Parts: sequence; C-alpha cells; structure tokens
Amino acid sequence: MARRWTPRRFVTLRRVRVVVCVVATAAVCAAMFAVSSNKAVALNINGETTTVRTCALSVERLLEEQGVTIRSHDLVESSSGNMLADRAVVTVRSAYQITMTVNGEEIPFWTVADSADQLIGFFKANESKAAEVSVNIGNIYNQLTGGLVINKDGPVTVIADGKTSEAPNGKLPAASILDSKGISVGKEDRISVEQDAGKTILRVKRVTHGQETRSKTVAFDTRTVTDSSLQPGETKVVQQGQNGETRQVYNVTYVDGVAESETLESETTVTAVLDQIVAVGPERAESSDEGNGQADADTSDGNKDDTGNTNNTGKDSDKADKNDSDTADKNTADKNTADKKQDDSKTDNGSDGSKTDADNANSDKTDSNNTNSGNTDSGNTGNTDSGNTNTDKTDSGNTDSSDSGTGGLWHPSVAQAQTYAAAASAQRGWTDADWDALVWLWNHESGWRWNAENPSSGAYGIPQALPPEKMGANYRDDAAVQIDWGLNYIANRYGSPSKAKEFWLEKHWY
Repeated sequence: MARRWTPRRFVTLRRVRVVVCVVATAAVCAAMFAVSSNKAVALNINGETTTVRTCALSVERLLEEQGVTIRSHDLVESSSGNMLADRAVVTVRSAYQITMTVNGEEIPFWTVADSADQLIGFFKANESKAAEVSVNIGNIYNQLTGGLVINKDGPVTVIADGKTSEAPNGKLPAASILDSKGISVGKEDRISVEQDAGKTILRVKRVTHGQETRSKTVAFDTRTVTDSSLQPGETKVVQQGQNGETRQVYNVTYVDGVAESETLESETTVTAVLDQIVAVGPERAESSDEGNGQADADTSDGNKDDTGNTNNTGKDSDKADKNDSDTADKNTADKNTADKKQDDSKTDNGSDGSKTDADNANSDKTDSNNTNSGNTDSGNTGNTDSGNTNTDKTDSGNTDSSDSGTGGLWHPSVAQAQTYAAAASAQRGWTDADWDALVWLWNHESGWRWNAENPSSGAYGIPQALPPEKMGANYRDDAAVQIDWGLNYIANRYGSPSKAKEFWLEKHWY
C-alpha cells in the first residue's frame, strides 16, 4: 500500500534535501580549499634549493613546518611577501659576524655577504663620507663554506711580509688564496680586505711579541733644614742632589714590526736617588719685635721717641694690626665663599646626576591604535640628547646580558648606529631614497638612540618596539639586535622604508 502524502512528510523530505545540499556544498568547498591551499614553494637555504608542498599561509609558518630556525640577524625574503602564494620563492640566508673598520673606527657587523668586496660595497652604498672601509677577517677558515670569497669579479692583490703579488682568481676564499701564495697565517696574525683605486687588497699583518728594556731617570727633590750657625737669610748646600735611575722591562706587541701596545713587566732600581739638602739661617730674633711692641706701648701714652714724633709707631702698628686683621677676615670670608661654591657645586652636580632622560624619551603622546610596533607620534622628535646613556639601566629579564663582550654593537653613538644600519639596509637593497626614508623615520621615533624609551607605552630602542622583548636577546643594550629587528619589521609589514614613511605621515605611527 502506497504511503499517503501528508504535509508533515513533505516538510521532512524538504529538510533532508536541504541538509544534503549543505553537506555537499561544504564538502566541495573543503576540497577546493585543500587544493588551493596546497602550494608548491621553492625554499632556498644558504644557496641550497628544495621544492616543498605546504598548506601554510605565511612564511613564518612554513619555516616552522620545515624546522628552520631563524636568528635575530638572519635574512628572510619571499617573492610573495609575508603571505605565501603558490610557486613563491622563500630565501633564507644565515648571518655571521665580522668586524669592519670604517674611517678608523671598528664596527661589529652581522652580514649575509658571500664575498668581501660585496661586504665593503654595503658600507659604501649609503655612506658617502666613508673614505676608508676594510674587512677584518677573523677565523678565515671558518667563514661560510670553504671561507669568505674575496672578490667575485676579478683578481686580488696580496700584501704580506713586505711583498706584493697578485692572485688571478678572486673567487677563492682568503685561505685558498694565501695557500696558493705559500703564505701561512699565525694564530694572532690579522687578515683584512680593503679596496684602493679599484683594486681589492688582501693584507696580512704579522703580530709578534717582544720585550724592551728602558732606563728611566728619577729626578731628585730639594729639602731645607735650619742651621743656627748661619745668619738669617743665609743659605748653604749641605748635600748635592743626585738623580736616580731605574730599569723598566716592557712586554710589547708589534704589528708588522711597529709597536702597537705595551705593558710594564718589571721595574728595578739601578741608582738610588739622592735628595739635595740646603741649610738656611734662622729667622730674625723675636726680641726685636717685642721692643717694637714696647715702643708702641710707650708712644701710645703720649711719649715722644728720639726723633720727636709722637705716636707714629703706634699708628703704624695699629694700621698693621688692622690690615692683618682685615686680611685674615677677608681670607676667611673668601674661604667660606669658596667652600660654599664647592658645596653648591656638589649640590648642583648631585642634582644633575640624579636626573635622567626618562621623561625626555618619547614623553609625548602615543597612538593607542599602534598595536604592532609600539611606535609613537611625531611628538617624539625632540629626543636627541646624546648625553643620555642610561648605562645604569639593566633588564632583569635579560639573561644574555653577560654576552656584552661578544662583539655586539654595545651602547653605540648615533653615528655608529647609523653606519651599521646603512650597511644592513644596503644588504636588503635599500639605498638612496629608501635609506633617506629610514633615517627620517627613526629620527622621529628615537633620534637613533639605543636607549630611547617611551615612559607611557614602554616602547624601546631605535625602532621603538612594543613590547621590546620581541627584539631578542640583549635588546636593551645591543643596537645591532634593535636595528636588524626593525629592518625585518619594516620589510614584513611595509616592504620598504619609503612605504613605512608614507604610512607614518598619514597615521603618525608605523
């Protein structure tokens, strides 16, 4: 018997059809999403490229999936920006540290350069004032794979032990070039790369140690003694002075035969110094003063002296006494004034010393909408007090503060910070207009001070990061950590300093 049609049965069937359609649509969407989100990405890590398939939406997630650890100074680039796209190319270059000498000043620098001439070019790209730049290569056998390449484009001039020669293949690492010339390098020898008149020069400076013995003359002193047998004011040399002599031994460090530094090892006396002794006669007898005093007393009673003058001596005495008293009082007053000035000076210095620039660092209003970078508005442009070093400030949570001797850019001047940032920016291809934009941006944020801090928001450092801990270990003291983090932030969020500046001009934060 056929089932009868009823309104309830109709509603039930309609509901079933709707559920089936929803499930089918969801399944199709899920399938399409799975297909579209499964991307093929080329991942290049330090020159080795592999193709990986991933559903990750961001570069950061992709690197986590692949177990790639990124350190503070490493460089990560993506052809599709921070959001992954199909067939995107993600490049990771691990940074290593090297020391540069720029115009005679050493700058520790984290770099991903694959050749010394490229590294020198980074520093010259944004530094028109950089007249001399050289790379101080330490541990040359361990820089990159097989050593740091010196000059990818041509020959290298080698200078060592007073001899100059040419290595035709500059693509070789320093170690290989030196080996080809039969030049061995000692543990303390210094190897540097520089450019001069278009030539790439690989220079070896020999470091040796030795001792130097020197004689030092010690001058005699002169002492005086009183001799009653001499007339007042009469002098007589009782003992002739004689200079002494000591022998000093110094440990000296030589660089290419030229003394660079020295320390005193020992000091012995060769000839003892003999002081000169001079005898002087006693001062005039005090009885004459007593006689004068009696004369003064007599004349004060109206008695005349032998010359017939009345009270002259007494007046002179009174005048002398008055002068002496006035002088003594004046000296006392001067001393009290000097003491007061000294105390005032101490008070002022103490007051000045207790001041900090915490109120000066980004003390103006902040933008409450700035949740990404913690950067403040243009009111912070006035914070350029280079005297604010805040060296006493420590971060209790910074467990890596003991690494201050590892060669970081510790408490740099504004010029040092900008020299480092100029090379780091050129490493990303940010020169000319992009570099000018970065200088402008961080001038407004912090005045390029490593210890600039916003007392309201807590944003800290040259790029004004909020929270500051995300910059990495030693963020409170190492400007290299701050700068590299700031450049990464700009690259990921805006793509370039010029675009970051455009955003800042509109929003007054970035």
